[in-house]
Amino acid sequence: MSGNLEPRRARLKPRPARAPHPAESFGEYGGRYVPETLIPALDELTEAWEDAKRDPAYLTELDELGRTYVGRPSPVTRVERFAPGKRLYLKREDLNHTGAHKINNALGQVVLARRLGKRRIIAETGAGQHGVATATACARFGLECVVYMGSEDMRRQAPNVERMQLLGAVVEPVELGTRTLKEATSAAIRDWITNVETTHYVIGSCVGPAPYPELVRELQSVIGREAREQLLEAEGALPEVVVACVGGGSNAIGMFAGFLEDSAVRLVGVEAAGAASLGTGRAGVLHGARSSILADEDGQIADAHSISAGLDYPGVGPEHAWLRDTGRATYVPCTDEDALEAFARLSRTEGIVPALESAHALAVVDRLDEEYIAVCLSGRGDKDLAEALSALDMTEIS
Repeated sequence: MSGNLEPRRARLKPRPARAPHPAESFGEYGGRYVPETLIPALDELTEAWEDAKRDPAYLTELDELGRTYVGRPSPVTRVERFAPGKRLYLKREDLNHTGAHKINNALGQVVLARRLGKRRIIAETGAGQHGVATATACARFGLECVVYMGSEDMRRQAPNVERMQLLGAVVEPVELGTRTLKEATSAAIRDWITNVETTHYVIGSCVGPAPYPELVRELQSVIGREAREQLLEAEGALPEVVVACVGGGSNAIGMFAGFLEDSAVRLVGVEAAGAASLGTGRAGVLHGARSSILADEDGQIADAHSISAGLDYPGVGPEHAWLRDTGRATYVPCTDEDALEAFARLSRTEGIVPALESAHALAVVDRLDEEYIAVCLSGRGDKDLAEALSALDMTEIS
């Protein structure tokens, strides 16, 4: 990878493309590619979301939950030993209740589901953090919770499976295909189609049919709003570059949201090299939306690979595909090996154990020309210890 991670972002501008489907929000990306059974539920959700985001009572409830239950605002931490010569700040979503950014979205959607009168909640999960966050929100409000999880992810994220079960959720193993996030999402959609009248599907990332990409982005935008204010206070200036890992892309879109209008701030998303749907993918439809996906020439979805269960997904949120095409954000790959090195190095130099997902973002810091850098630390690494330690030869990590 080149030192400056070119190309640089351009000013945000409309993409000259075909007229979008009425439900599409991001140029040629987004939309609703779902069975007719789900259209009334999506219309209902859209109307409820439009009402809720303008309702002071809803916003006040989320703010109160953020302050008194989640622990917001999450701090920013300057880390000097990890990247000598850089002014590197971490936005500490790992310090949230449940240990990741996922709780922001889960609480927002569960409160919305209660407004809709839906008392059965389903979710998909890969790394388990979204499943834990959704189970936590359901326990908080006394709602039924079912979480679909690939059996391979259940193996490598066993602590989170136990947490979900302790919180009262039913964890349904998915044995199809690669037994990871893609198959878990498909299983959750099948459940939703069957039980659409009584069930709300809490999608865990900025993917899926409209209005989910916009809804999840807005619920996660608290990350970027806080970070912008905190970094201005700390340094008297905005960062030169903001970095976040990208699987489906919710922590990145939330972090980027605080800086989209700041043209001098470069935005860099980091994908797993074996799941780089933005870097090596093509336009196509996956799980109800058109975006950039990993697929063969016949449009068949290709398998993704990452040591990080949360990045092991062959698609990405449609807004990220649009940001790539407009040039506002740059997306680069990171190998398992580089992520593992960053995982161990942050632990040893700063006393912070990052999620393997977040370690992908940390891994590119040394390759950036910029000095003043902000990284979204999307979650903590407790869930990844067994997987990471088995892959690391600790005697070779200095």
